[in-house]
Amino acid sequence: MHALILGAGGMIGRRLTKALVASGAVGGALLDALTLIDVVQPDAPAGFAGNVRTEAADLTAPGAADAAIAGRPGLVFHLAAVVSGEAEANLELGYRVNLDGTRLLLDAIRRAHLADGYRPTVVFTSSLAVFGPPLPPVIGDDWIVTPASSYGTQKAMGELLVADYSRRGFLDGIALRLPTICVRPGKPNKAASGFFSGIIREPLAGQPAILPVPETVRHWFASPSAAIGFLLHAAGLDLARLGLRRALTLPGVSATVAEEIEALRKVGGDKAVALIRREPDPAVARIIETWPEAFATERALDLGFTADASFDAIVAEHVAEFHAGT
Repeated sequence: MHALILGAGGMIGRRLTKALVASGAVGGALLDALTLIDVVQPDAPAGFAGNVRTEAADLTAPGAADAAIAGRPGLVFHLAAVVSGEAEANLELGYRVNLDGTRLLLDAIRRAHLADGYRPTVVFTSSLAVFGPPLPPVIGDDWIVTPASSYGTQKAMGELLVADYSRRGFLDGIALRLPTICVRPGKPNKAASGFFSGIIREPLAGQPAILPVPETVRHWFASPSAAIGFLLHAAGLDLARLGLRRALTLPGVSATVAEEIEALRKVGGDKAVALIRREPDPAVARIIETWPEAFATERALDLGFTADASFDAIVAEHVAEFHAGT
């Protein structure tokens, strides 16, 4: 099996690469080649005996999408994207990367299919931002897609493209609506949801964190390890089970900001909680208030996807990885 990861230099891309190398297989097939592409050249993974190609590339550049699939990878993870806050602030950039990049990739696959029968499995990372108000407290699998941000609109368009190209037989695709990943390690990014991780990550490192929304805000979360589990599980599924509905909302943990803070208090005490500064940000609040709070994800559960046990478990995973022994 040859796997291509687009967006391989990001947090999820790096962890996915590591997980693939560690397992040595995906969906029961031996992994013998990896192609890793991002706008900054990713590092080659250690300990992988197969062929590895790493490259810095922009999918929207002429010929870049065709070059990405030149080795005919049987499995394509499309993780590359401009995040929510940046896509809202820069309309042209968001549509160029999130929509045009996806369309160019899928069209390169279509041309290859018509030329030589190439038909890979494509795992596309979508978002809960495809949903927008008015929203019920819990969203079921049949709820209509009504994005209320440019990022959500771009991801919804990507879902439709994956479904249509799958229907036409050019590829076998699945779009995963990932929960917000928390606790995301590393430095803050431009995602509107970044503070959900920041109010845990920074205080545990002894640094101040800004909370731009009220503590009553509720959201849907998954740990980094759960996210990698989703991607690997999707790659090994018989996607014919999805029928024409190729987008899937994934299981997660519903928690309020106040519940996040209490989970932080259990591991970091009042000293850590005191590092959170309440600084309302109307721009962030406007985006977040259009996002759903909780889901009933029977389709994903029936297909074998599994969530974290609780938000406490999500925080415990972060502590074990980054603060063991402290």
